[in-house]
Amino acid sequence: MRPSIALGLAFAALALFILLPFVQTVLLSFTLTLPREGYREGQATLINYATVFARPDLRDAIWNSLVYVLLNVTLCLAAGLPAAYAIARFRFTGDRHILFALIAFRLTPPVVLSLPIFILFAHVGLVNSPVGIALVHCVFNLPIAIWILESFIAAVPREFDETCFLDGHSFRHFFLGKLIPVIAPGIGVTVFFCFIFSWVEVVFARILTVTAGKPITMAISALFGFQTDIGLVMAMTVVSLIPGVAMIWFVRNHIARGFVIRT
Repeated sequence: MRPSIALGLAFAALALFILLPFVQTVLLSFTLTLPREGYREGQATLINYATVFARPDLRDAIWNSLVYVLLNVTLCLAAGLPAAYAIARFRFTGDRHILFALIAFRLTPPVVLSLPIFILFAHVGLVNSPVGIALVHCVFNLPIAIWILESFIAAVPREFDETCFLDGHSFRHFFLGKLIPVIAPGIGVTVFFCFIFSWVEVVFARILTVTAGKPITMAISALFGFQTDIGLVMAMTVVSLIPGVAMIWFVRNHIARGFVIRT
């Protein structure tokens, strides 16, 4: 057997192994798994998706997830870009240690900080709110954002900054109009990781949403019970994948360029 054929078969087997659970999920999402009036069990139907958008709790969960994920990404970029620029361009006592400490903090298990964060947020009224989840996710995603952005800014020669300043550009115009377009691949990589980490996080989503503000992960978990409607669960799962797939599609070029630049 030729090496190219063997490689193709190995790739096909790997793709089948990865995609088979997803295909099964999609098929079950179009299948009625619990009997309903006028329908027979096992029938192919869109009723599971209709139920997702008809139930207020599931609609609210989708909206809550979109709100706190977008807010988290926005906060991470707004705080991470200036911090990354300062660490990449200026030298001060403990600059490398600060970056190392931020990355080390990201390795802290979320469950360790769950109780103090819950007590703090309960005092300031951020429990059961997507804003509270966004803020706590920002605490854990910001170190990653600074780490990624700092490496991309450091790859830009200092002469680029000096040339822009000599041309009469203000720092604000240089930062927003010149530097950000140059490091757009790094911003794409940052958005990708912040979005994914926040979208799939469960620990703080469970702790900080006791009665309201539940995200999509908790809504899916709540669907499991004594008699679980697997078709509805799979439909909700497919819906939860759509924003992530859309985000990856929009930043796909930046992600590809970003990983190529840094490797």
